[in-house]
Amino acid sequence: MQAVALPALSDNYIWLLHDDECGHTAVVDPGDGQVALDGAAARGWTIGQVLITHWHPDHTAGIPAVVAATGAEVWGPEAERGKFAGLDHGLADGDKVQVGSAEAEVWHVPGHTLGHIAFILDGHAFVGDTLFAGGCGRLFEGTPDQMHASLQRLGTLPDETIVYPAHEYTLGNYRFLAAEAPGDAAVERRLAEVTALRDAGRPTVPTTIAEERASNLFLRATDAAEFARLRAAKDSFR
Repeated sequence: MQAVALPALSDNYIWLLHDDECGHTAVVDPGDGQVALDGAAARGWTIGQVLITHWHPDHTAGIPAVVAATGAEVWGPEAERGKFAGLDHGLADGDKVQVGSAEAEVWHVPGHTLGHIAFILDGHAFVGDTLFAGGCGRLFEGTPDQMHASLQRLGTLPDETIVYPAHEYTLGNYRFLAAEAPGDAAVERRLAEVTALRDAGRPTVPTTIAEERASNLFLRATDAAEFARLRAAKDSFR
């Protein structure tokens, strides 16, 4: 499996997941259908499957264009059916989805939205807007307890798991973390790395579970109360 980040909209990443063994290509969260189609075509790939983590338009608005061009079927959260167009296969926690030659497990990870899911497969975790590099999603629908539990669950994945967030928020996240935890060696190291990447015009994702355990204070929060304090502080951070 190889995953390719396609920058879209203002700060989104659409992920193409390509199985070299069988030639299958899936697209995760196509907020812009043309970006997804062009990205696949540039590599000689044809999108055969659409995977959706949650209903927000910057993750779903491109579904009609992708489906019209390719006939791909759409897999996404059953709990959010009707909030976005084109859902063929509704998914819930513990369901399995065949993605090329690999099998993805569906995890329900509410907090950003109530029905948010993640796709876990073959050492890869497509987490939408639940876990970011150095951060987590805003609580638009869920509670601090829900998001804290979702992050703790993702934190149980093996260290080497590659994590694919859906936004380029990393520099802002680590600037916040550095202000929140001055002198934290892991945060300072990561802030320097991320600053260099952005100065060079390079993406800061994917990340790994090991990195997030080390330097992401949201994942390190010991309880929901501490998480809620951090999330509220981040919401007002400038």
